[in-house]
Amino acid sequence: MNRNAVLILLATGATVAFAFILTVVWQAIFWAVVLGVLFRPVMKWMETRLSGRHGIAAALTVLLIIVFVLIPIFVLGSMILAEGASFYARIQSGEVDPNATFRRLQGLLLPEIDHWLTGVGIDLGSITERLQAAVLRGGEFVLSLLLGAGQNAAAFVINFFLTLYLLFFIFRDGDGIYRAIFQAVPLPDDQKQRLFGKFAEVSIATLKGTAIIGLVQGALGGTIFAILGIGGSVFWGAVMALVSVVPAVGSALVWVPAALILMAGGAWIKGVILLAYGVLVISMADNLLRPVVVGRQASMPDYLVLVSTIGGLGVLGLSGFVLGPAIAALFVVVWKLFSEEHVLR
Repeated sequence: MNRNAVLILLATGATVAFAFILTVVWQAIFWAVVLGVLFRPVMKWMETRLSGRHGIAAALTVLLIIVFVLIPIFVLGSMILAEGASFYARIQSGEVDPNATFRRLQGLLLPEIDHWLTGVGIDLGSITERLQAAVLRGGEFVLSLLLGAGQNAAAFVINFFLTLYLLFFIFRDGDGIYRAIFQAVPLPDDQKQRLFGKFAEVSIATLKGTAIIGLVQGALGGTIFAILGIGGSVFWGAVMALVSVVPAVGSALVWVPAALILMAGGAWIKGVILLAYGVLVISMADNLLRPVVVGRQASMPDYLVLVSTIGGLGVLGLSGFVLGPAIAALFVVVWKLFSEEHVLR
């Protein structure tokens, strides 16, 4: 074996081994990189103001992120968890009765429609039972999340501080790290620039787009809930902001059931208003903003953003809503590079 083959084998083996030992902390590394890329302009502005003092500028930028980004997110998250626990407790105590709601929903159907559905093989009774079971499982899932958050508090704290620790060095030494990785990748410079640039572009577009869409939909949803007198409007607005990470469906997971429950309770006007507002305003905000701030900036079609986001969330958890589209974008770029090389040959 020649020296190049030996070096390639050693590099491959070392990389695989190193990646294996980093599997426990990969999310901390990933979020440190994403935050470093996203807030790099802030770091550069701070560095200019401090006459090129990299260390101080990096530390102050991390402090700004903690104060103005992370602390508000944690406060909002704690409010959502508390409201979720309270809602589950109300279901357990019987104050909120999902069975009564489903019975009212079934009663909205005319007998003729009920008879026709039965004739085509649709059993509303079994559907209702399944929906009831789904609600109960959903409540148990929320409770398991609450318990899991408490049990995994130590791991979360470790990952949180590790992310901030790595973020400081990414800000301070990021240019040098980027040059070292860039030089080590065995591809022509123009191809490496396309690969690295696409990852940064898609990550920033996805993160910024998700934040903007979530804030807009959460504010719109919480406002209409408050106007219609639906309890916990701030909480449900926050939930809509969170579920908006799923393209195409998003906040409809909240306002559609809420509208049906209003109509089942006899509040037809409120239910219709909420449905119309959801379709014409909340969903329209998603349809207008997502292609502009995610798909267009990431240079990816909407359907690819949708499937990669859902797939990323399913496989990688919360980090998948950024990493899923980034992997999809790299997949597209790599195959474009491959096809171009094939055509040139």
